[in-house]
Amino acid sequence: MNNGTVYLIPAVLDEQGLTAIPAYVVDAVKHCSVFFVENERTARRYLKRIWKEMVIDDYEWHVIHKAEEAVRSVFMAALQNNKTVGIISEAGCPGIADPGQVLVAAAQAAGSTIKPLTGPNSIVLALMGSGMNGQHFRFAGYLPIDSAARIKAIKAMENEAVTKHCTQLFIETPYRNNQLLDALLKTCNPHTRLCIAASLTSPEEYIKTRSITEWKKNPPDLNKRPAIFIIGD
Repeated sequence: MNNGTVYLIPAVLDEQGLTAIPAYVVDAVKHCSVFFVENERTARRYLKRIWKEMVIDDYEWHVIHKAEEAVRSVFMAALQNNKTVGIISEAGCPGIADPGQVLVAAAQAAGSTIKPLTGPNSIVLALMGSGMNGQHFRFAGYLPIDSAARIKAIKAMENEAVTKHCTQLFIETPYRNNQLLDALLKTCNPHTRLCIAASLTSPEEYIKTRSITEWKKNPPDLNKRPAIFIIGD
């Protein structure tokens, strides 16, 4: 039975970040004949940057969206035909805070060969640069949009960070970053440490850890900037 091979291909936010992509990623791309991507336009441009000789139109391209049934069916058909498939998220590593995980789950169920490739991931990079506990941490994803539910979630994370010494990582849609930061500054204890890591691997990279009191003195403008927020004790 043919089950295909799936490469999980890391991507970057900005051209400056291309230096963080290992050379063996290009070799993996050369093995692929089909790509499932979060954004076809940026994925094509990215692959052309790392492999200038690539003839884009020689490959099949499918947009993941949220891996609705139609996309999953095409994906499974490719694996059944023993094709080598590449999955590329908009930035970072496929399957980590990314819709590609649904396709990876389908490939696992089909018994396909899965090959995750090393590359920049904002969650890991932010934790590394935060100075907070990297032995015990939790990624909470997106917090609730509702104000009351969001405050409740922030308080729960802060409590776990203090009582269990568990670093808390979370994200927000970039255009709502400033609202989240405002909620954090109004809700958290003055001595709680907050790390803000934005635009990682780009020329505008920003990563700082300060107490809530210190952040209140000079809060950054994070509007439309991809960011990771980290709370620690």
